[in-house]
Amino acid sequence: MEGATQAVLFVLAGLPAVEASDLFEKDSPFYYDWESLQLGGMIFAALLCIIGIAWALSGKCKCKWSKGLSPPA
Repeated sequence: MEGATQAVLFVLAGLPAVEASDLFEKDSPFYYDWESLQLGGMIFAALLCIIGIAWALSGKCKCKWSKGLSPPA
């Protein structure tokens, strides 16, 4: 039983070494264009960052502590 467990673990440890592009054809529904996905994610993240900075600097984000107290560190 211990030998079978070690064999399964060895096979599972070797799976990341296999490239994903070799497993699927480009016509397969499970094939992803990773470059386009990464580019879209970076554009989305940049837009969210710009919107967040604009919102924070717009004055609609008000602090709750009074002017006499220093902000908590």
